This record gives sequence, C-alpha cells and structure tokens, in this order.
Amino acid sequence: MKLHASGEDYLEAILILQKQKGESAVRSIDLARHMGFSKPSISHAVGLLQNGGFLTVDIDGFLHLTEIGREMAEKIYERHLFFTKQLIAAGVDQETAEQDACRMEHAISDASFEKLKKRIDDNI
Repeated sequence: MKLHASGEDYLEAILILQKQKGESAVRSIDLARHMGFSKPSISHAVGLLQNGGFLTVDIDGFLHLTEIGREMAEKIYERHLFFTKQLIAAGVDQETAEQDACRMEHAISDASFEKLKKRIDDNI
C-alpha cells in the first residue's frame, strides 16, 4: 500500500513519540496531542495505517509499528533530520527549516535522496 504524505507524517510522529516515551508507551491520545489533531482524525488515520499493515494496536490501546511501518517511519525521519540540518547550516532559521524539511522529505525520490546524502557525506 502506498502512503500519502499525511500517512508518512503519522508514522514519523509515532516513531518520534516512541523514541521519547518508550516503544510500548504511545497511544492515540499522545499522537493527537503531538500532532495537534482531533481524536477522531487520529482514530481514522490509525485505522487506515492498521489496515495497510503499518501498525498494530494492542488490547491496552498502545500503538506499535510493524516492520514495514518502522522502515517507512525511519526513512521519513532520516530525511527530516537531514534536510533540517542542511537548511539550518545554510542559514535558515530553525522553525522554517523544520517546516520546509517536512515538505521536502515527502517529495524527493529515494534515488535523489541517496545521491544528495552521499554527495554531502563525501564533502565532509
């Protein structure tokens, strides 16, 4: 199942929350607070991500990324951190860099991202 940018954002947010709170400590309400969305919006998105095989919800309501969900979340998060860092290094303020990185992380192809990352890594 192909994810839209919003689905990728949900997975990335779950990953970030799991890094902050622990892998088995994130519920839908935490996601709603983190993303600033309503509980019904989060419930709908969680249902779609469950149906797509990207996450599971245990009996206590905790969200768990599946292997494919974690891979997707890690990929998006890596891109977000990379673009944020590069934009800040170029002189962009933190808030703008974060917002722009969020858009860039979804738009770039895997091949282009890997080449850009390699070129920057090679120049360090």
